[in-house]
Amino acid sequence: MTLVRVIAAMVLGLGVSACASVETASRNLPYEAAPSGLVAPAPSYQLAGFDVSVPKTLVVSESNMYYPGGDIVWRGEAYGDRHEQVQAIFEESLRLGAGPLDGIKPVKVEIEVTRFHALTEKTRYTVGGVHSISFTMTIIDPDTGVVLRGPKPIKASLVGYGGQKAVVAESRGLTQKYRITQHLARVVREELTKAEGFVAPERGVTQSIRPLEPIGTQLTATPPAPSSVAAQS
Repeated sequence: MTLVRVIAAMVLGLGVSACASVETASRNLPYEAAPSGLVAPAPSYQLAGFDVSVPKTLVVSESNMYYPGGDIVWRGEAYGDRHEQVQAIFEESLRLGAGPLDGIKPVKVEIEVTRFHALTEKTRYTVGGVHSISFTMTIIDPDTGVVLRGPKPIKASLVGYGGQKAVVAESRGLTQKYRITQHLARVVREELTKAEGFVAPERGVTQSIRPLEPIGTQLTATPPAPSSVAAQS
């Protein structure tokens, strides 16, 4: 009888030990694996500088087709160096979207364009389509070179007007250049001010713009003041 009691006690002890081991393991789970209701705070940045790269390896297409090949398709300006024109659009978008920010932390923004596929003449004046724009954005501490966010691939596609809608838009000052610049400015601002950064719409294409600068304002090389324009285009 005594032997039976000893064996029972040993079995019970092993069971308790096993339970204790399981509990200890669960307590040591990585933080990421544990459920949490905490929300990351929104960043507080101010623009200290930027650098926009449009690699010369990106192929330019001037073919007037519905969907030409190439990485850069841009007809919103007179014929010229398309790489430089695309770079200027991104630089103006950065000044407009990030220039007015007055957060605590100075940052440098680096952007590398990977695709800038706007509409050809044939597409714009018939069926319309999508301005397919992709780039990689990195936010850096300008003093230490430490990466604060990124490199983050961003798809910032925007609906491109076609047919009569495009004609009416042009008459109102809603050119391709204006709409794309305003759209990219909004994307940049969200990436710099929201905890989650810019999040593309469910279907991956933004339907309309929310201007940060009124229609007709000349694009300048200095950071513009924030605009109260709230109308969508």
